[in-house]
Amino acid sequence: MNSDIGSARASRVAPLSLQQWWLWILLGAGMAGAIFLICLGFGSESIQVSRILQVLVTTVWGQASPVSVGDPSEIILLQVRLPRLLLAFLVGGSLSMVGVVLQALLRNPLADPFVIGISSGAALGAALALLLGLGVAVGTISALPVCAFLGALGSLMLVYRLSATHMGFSVHTLLLAGVVVNAIFSALILFLTSVADPNKTFGMYAWLMGTLTGPDYVTVIILGGYLTLGLGVLMRQAQSLNLLTLGEETARSLGVEVERVKKAVFLMAALVTGAVVAFSGLIGFVGLIVPHA
Repeated sequence: MNSDIGSARASRVAPLSLQQWWLWILLGAGMAGAIFLICLGFGSESIQVSRILQVLVTTVWGQASPVSVGDPSEIILLQVRLPRLLLAFLVGGSLSMVGVVLQALLRNPLADPFVIGISSGAALGAALALLLGLGVAVGTISALPVCAFLGALGSLMLVYRLSATHMGFSVHTLLLAGVVVNAIFSALILFLTSVADPNKTFGMYAWLMGTLTGPDYVTVIILGGYLTLGLGVLMRQAQSLNLLTLGEETARSLGVEVERVKKAVFLMAALVTGAVVAFSGLIGFVGLIVPHA
């Protein structure tokens, strides 16, 4: 009986074969594509799937879409729903990516950008930019993502400083420091909203609740660039992160430069989280739940 239990446990933790891995990838891509089409057609103006495919195909191939008089479906799809849906996919993918690497690095299934204070730091930086009128674009560059990234980076440096003061860079101390910094920055955001001009705080409240409204393709391209950069850097650390799940001492004995990996992961986490918060506001639980799905 013990052998049966052991074999059952081994089967649960057995790695996926290459064929199984590709099968899950294709299954996930198919489900994502189906959800994509459903969301494009859903709304106050219902659009048939055949019409959605027609508009997308003609747009990709640069052909003129046959539109009947009074049919606003192409404008609704290409200028309203498609940018918003692409932004939703990028935001979800970015937060999920950050969540899974933080959970691997900190060896804690509850770790996400909110827990260690990165999101609250980015939110504070973006809130200051909005209140000071820096949320508008300067030329072709918006100051909002820059302020959000600086806030996330400042929060991360503060968390590192607090954790290094007591017990080095222990993951447990870092988690506790992150909770403290998150609480402090959240209180500062509430203080700013209470003393600022009501005309400015109304828009900031809507932004802090999380929103995907009003994006354009420039926003999608910029956030896609952040996600691609973060994914490229973090994928290079994948093997090191797998070894770090065994413990820092074990990983160090296997040749992993633990401090370098920590710095690279935290820097990319701050960069990607700052970009997400700048473009979509605070959207919680995605980085916590999706890695467990």
